[in-house]
Amino acid sequence: VFCFSDPRTDQWPLVYSPLPVTLVFTSYLFLVVLGPSCMRQRRRLELRALLLTYNMAMVALSSYMFYEFLVTSVLANYSYLCQPVDYSRSELGMRMARVCWWFFFSKVIELLDTVFLILRKKQEQVTFLHLYHHGSMLFNWWSGVKYVPGGQAFFVGMLNSFVHIFMYGYYALASLGPRMRQHLWWKRYLTMLQLCQFVAIAAHSSYNLFTECPFPHGFNTAVFLYILSLLALFLRFYYRTYVRGKQ
Repeated sequence: VFCFSDPRTDQWPLVYSPLPVTLVFTSYLFLVVLGPSCMRQRRRLELRALLLTYNMAMVALSSYMFYEFLVTSVLANYSYLCQPVDYSRSELGMRMARVCWWFFFSKVIELLDTVFLILRKKQEQVTFLHLYHHGSMLFNWWSGVKYVPGGQAFFVGMLNSFVHIFMYGYYALASLGPRMRQHLWWKRYLTMLQLCQFVAIAAHSSYNLFTECPFPHGFNTAVFLYILSLLALFLRFYYRTYVRGKQ
């Protein structure tokens, strides 16, 4: 299964070839490298109305995807322990494949997070963690939609969509300016929620590495190792921001 693309999604936008997503990522890297120097002699942009609109749109998209992942998995009687991909063209199989594509496409849209940081001259927030997370998710989910749109992968998309409802909600409030700062005391708990998400995904993936489950072990192994890397980076961020930062 790992070697052959899913004929249902093979010709879908941005999925049919690795070229489009590679061009998107290459353009993204050029912007990250050249953007700060282009903005050096320019006034920082506030973008408050645009940021509020963007973040609320991402809250709506994340809510839609979480609903679709959850409802489709319940209707299809998905197993949270071992779920192979439904490669049929049944209504529920196609519904799950479509929401997987939307989740992948959301990772393309989320590259705008970096664009807005550069335009607002907040380059200090464009960290290795930020770039690694955005870039790697793009290619991870391209391969997910190309080869395994559904199955075990639904759990990752469902959890991440749920977390992003709160994350982009936080960003929407923050975009309203300094007067909202007193209402953003829960940033630390948002990071904790992200860490819990990674632990849950690691446990979910690792279970299938030691059991007989008809889902490609290559994908489960890749997800497990990738999540461990995110867990390590986010734990480092948590320590530097909330532990050492307080001291």
